[in-house]
Amino acid sequence: MAIWHGFDSLLSKTMDMKKFSWILSATAIILTLVFFACSKENNNGTTNLRVKLTDMPVQADSVNVDIQQVRVNFGDDTVGWVNLGTHAGIYDLLALQNGVDTLLAVGTVPTNVLNEIRFVLGSNNSIVVNGINYPLTIPSGSESGLKIKVNKQLNGTLDSLLIDFDANLSIHQTGQGTYMLKPVLRIK
Repeated sequence: MAIWHGFDSLLSKTMDMKKFSWILSATAIILTLVFFACSKENNNGTTNLRVKLTDMPVQADSVNVDIQQVRVNFGDDTVGWVNLGTHAGIYDLLALQNGVDTLLAVGTVPTNVLNEIRFVLGSNNSIVVNGINYPLTIPSGSESGLKIKVNKQLNGTLDSLLIDFDANLSIHQTGQGTYMLKPVLRIK
């Protein structure tokens, strides 16, 4: 009887080891699946990019910039410049102060390193000082646009860039009383 009891105890331990081994294997498989599911990149290798605009204060009633197109560049020969879906219009930069921003453009782009952003401007740019509306001259603004160096690796699913258009440093009054915009733009 003692021999049978020893065999029974050994069989019970063997069954527990098999059960433990099975549970350990199942746990390893589940953890592997979870790891790959969490670390997996986007299937199509694209990012939904959002470009927003904000402003630093300036002594004026309004600073109106006519933004017609937002373009992004990845610097490789296969992609080049990409037009984003732009909410074209005239933006009063002074309405975009103290934490206020607005969505300028959205687009699906490759999940690569974003090199540059370009704002293509229209001709309806102005500044209002003491109630008087002045044209705002932007050298080569409508031809080549306003460029910002970015050099940022985009995230896999959604990425936002906040562009700070520093109107205070960007607006210069000339000796003839006209106003010129030499943009100072920063990524925040």
